[in-house]
Amino acid sequence: MSDLGPSPDPLPSPLLPPEAPPEGVLVVDKPGGMTSHDVVARVRRLLGTRRVGHAGTLDPMATGVLVVLVGESTKLGPYLTADDKGYLAEVAFGRATDTLDAEGATTTTAAVPVWLGEEIAQSRAPTDSPRVTAALAAELGRTEQVPPAFSAIHVDGRRSYDRARAGEVVELPPRPVLVRRLAVAEMEGNPADRAEPRIQLEVDVAKGYYVRSLARDLGERLGVPAHLTALRRTRSGAFRLAEAVRLDAGPAAIRAALIPTAAAIARALPLGHLTAAGAVRARQGKRLDAADFTTLPPVAAASAWLDPDGRLVAIGARAEAAPATDPAMEEGTLSIHRGFVS
Repeated sequence: MSDLGPSPDPLPSPLLPPEAPPEGVLVVDKPGGMTSHDVVARVRRLLGTRRVGHAGTLDPMATGVLVVLVGESTKLGPYLTADDKGYLAEVAFGRATDTLDAEGATTTTAAVPVWLGEEIAQSRAPTDSPRVTAALAAELGRTEQVPPAFSAIHVDGRRSYDRARAGEVVELPPRPVLVRRLAVAEMEGNPADRAEPRIQLEVDVAKGYYVRSLARDLGERLGVPAHLTALRRTRSGAFRLAEAVRLDAGPAAIRAALIPTAAAIARALPLGHLTAAGAVRARQGKRLDAADFTTLPPVAAASAWLDPDGRLVAIGARAEAAPATDPAMEEGTLSIHRGFVS
């Protein structure tokens, strides 16, 4: 038996480059029963990062598009929450609830008028129901709306829903709203059983509109209590349901579905293109002028400024030019709102 001595150390395996931290905008198809915060927590676990937020809350009952922000994209929140939203909503007649949706406690019940049950049941097209059509037309012209008492609006430093759950009577003032489109997608009812005939609506609205309030107000116009039974967000700004990923798709699919930060904000804001030197100056927080851009951003409250490689450097604004003796100011004042690490 010979002693060959100690075994040589194994050859070191080549080191794999570390995986880049996840970053971008994720369009999630939120399942029912989860809060928006629940979705954020799930994405944090799936991607292994704490830097996750969302743009535009969805109620637990609602499903569909929830825009989730990861990494540097968390800075995009104020610019993506202001976009219009699209929904597919179902309203049932004959019962009202305290939350204005199917998850709340019943507050009022009433027999559905015979004419309404028959109009809904016998309609082959939305135009076959003249009184429903008239009520929707009135809602389409709405300029103010009273939010639900069960909402996240602050009242004297507390959330409105906290006060409502504590038994307080919460009366919120009306807020300006804008309804861009309201159309009947489907009607469902049986004249022999008029307990809760339903209509399904396609809704396109500006920020701040509550579809739960739509159910309440539509019922009031038709003279019968109503509540929201289903809500699916089909669009949030430029992000649509067709590109949404399910949370059970797994970490690899979730990471692959991330839309790069620059590409995501380019859907929402106008663009400006920086020179290489301009990008350096912007990252250093220095004052910029027209010479720092190959393409000036338009005059707007906010625009996205990209470097020559297409990476997002900053979100800024270009104001109208004012009479000035400084030639560099002839194209207007340029100011940075948020800087991005790229």
